[in-house]
Amino acid sequence: MMPPESWIVFFEWCEATFLGTMVRNSIWLFPVIEATHLVALCVMGGALILIDLRMLGVGLTEQTIAELSGHVRPWLLAAVTVMLSTGVLLFLSEAIKCFYNTSFWVKMITLPVALLFTFLIKERAIRGGLTTSTRSRILAAASLALWFTVAAAGRWIGYS
Repeated sequence: MMPPESWIVFFEWCEATFLGTMVRNSIWLFPVIEATHLVALCVMGGALILIDLRMLGVGLTEQTIAELSGHVRPWLLAAVTVMLSTGVLLFLSEAIKCFYNTSFWVKMITLPVALLFTFLIKERAIRGGLTTSTRSRILAAASLALWFTVAAAGRWIGYS
C-alpha cells in the first residue's frame, strides 16, 4: 500500500516547510496540537455515535434522526474542521515518517471515503426523512466501520 517512490520529494518538501519545521522543533507544539486533535476526535466521535446509535434504534428515540442530526451537526462540523487543521500540522512535522507508514496510508484512503459517506450519503438520507429501518441500520454500521478505521489507523500511526 505504498505510494510511488517519486512522491517522497513532495513529502520532503512538506516536512521542510516553515510550519513543519516549527512544529517539529518545538518542545510543546506537537503535543498541544496532538491533544487538540484528539479532543476534536472525541467531539466528532460523540456526535457521530449519537447519530449512528439513533439510526440503529438505540437511545434518544424520542427525537427523529433528522432532529438529532440537526442538534449535533454544528459540533460535528467544528470537530472535523479542527481535526483537519491539526492533522495537517501534525503531518507536516513528520511527513517523511508518514510516507513510509502503512497506517498513515490506510487513514488517508479511508478518511475521504468516511467524509464523503457522512456528508453526502448519510446526510442526504437523513434529510430525506430517514427513519429507523434496515436501511438506517446499514448506513449506521457502515459509518461506524469507516470512522473506526480512520481513528484506529490514525492512532496506530504513532506506534508503527
